[in-house]
Amino acid sequence: MSLVNIFDVAGSGMNAQTVRMNTTASNLANAQTASSSVDQVYRSRQPVFAQMQRDAQLQMQGGNQWAEEPAGRGVQVMGIVESDAPLHRRYEPDHPQADEEGYVFYPNVNPVEEMTNMISASRSFQMNVEVMNSAKQMVQRALTLGQ
Repeated sequence: MSLVNIFDVAGSGMNAQTVRMNTTASNLANAQTASSSVDQVYRSRQPVFAQMQRDAQLQMQGGNQWAEEPAGRGVQVMGIVESDAPLHRRYEPDHPQADEEGYVFYPNVNPVEEMTNMISASRSFQMNVEVMNSAKQMVQRALTLGQ
């Protein structure tokens, strides 16, 4: 893998983690949003990632044996899916959003899980920044070799 490809891979990872952090922030912002109907309740959302594949390349395997193996070229966001976890139903007859029976529906957002996702996404983003900085330093040192 060339150094130029490293920038592409790390950049796609940073983009994916940005989507993850934004989705998590949206989940946390809507964690206490009440609704009187199941159809109108905010549902927790999670991004779905997939590895982007490069065309198959010949890779050295063992002694003189060559094998075709696909090389990764980063990560892409396939979409954002809503959680099918059960919603929280609370009996609050005095709440303005209560239904006829006095129940209010709250999102299926788990704040602890969302904070864990936020920390994980932030650290993954930081690691991709470190990869880019290391690759940049290698390129700069390679350019100074000819002097």
